Amino acid sequence: MSEMHMRVSDEDRERAAERLQHAFAEGRLTRPELEDRLGLALTARTYGDLLGLITDLPAPAPPADDVVELESKSGHVRRSGDWAVPRRLRISSKYGGVDLDLSRAVIPHPVVDLELDLTYGSARITVPEGAVVNVDAFRTDWGQTVVGDVPGRRRPGVLYLVVGGRANYGGLRVRYPRRRWFTH
Repeated sequence: MSEMHMRVSDEDRERAAERLQHAFAEGRLTRPELEDRLGLALTARTYGDLLGLITDLPAPAPPADDVVELESKSGHVRRSGDWAVPRRLRISSKYGGVDLDLSRAVIPHPVVDLELDLTYGSARITVPEGAVVNVDAFRTDWGQTVVGDVPGRRRPGVLYLVVGGRANYGGLRVRYPRRRWFTH
C-alpha cells in the first residue's frame, strides 16, 4: 500500500487544519477557501486527501517561541480590532484590568494559552463566534468566573483558548461578541 493511501489520524488532520488556518492568517486563502478546505481536512481519510489540500501552500516555518508578555501597574491592558494574537500570552496587572477582544484579531494558532496575573483588577475576554474557552486553570479569590454560553470542550477546527492564572480581588468574564441589531 502506498503512503498516499495510508489512513490518517486525528493528529494528522489537526496539523493540516493548523497549516490551513496559518495560510488564511497570512492572506494566502480567502475565508470561503479556508472553510471548504477545513471541512475536507477534518474528514480526510488518507494522506493523499490531506496533501491535496496543502500542496499549494508554502512549507511551515519552524516553530518559534511565540510568547508575548504585557504588564501594567495601574492602567488597563486593552487589545481589540485587527491585532496578531501570539501562541502564548502572559498578562500581569497590579491595579488595572484586562480587556481582550479576539473577535476581529488574527489568530494563526488553533490553541492559544493565556495566563493572567491580576491583583485588584478583572478580565473581560471576547472570543470569536464558535470559539471554545477552557477556564479550569484560572482561580479567583474574591471574584467570579463567568463563561455564559461559551463551551469549554475542545473541538477541531475552532479556536481553543486556555485561560490560567489568578485574580486576587477580581474576576473573569468570557463571552462571544454582542450581536448588533442595526448595522448600516
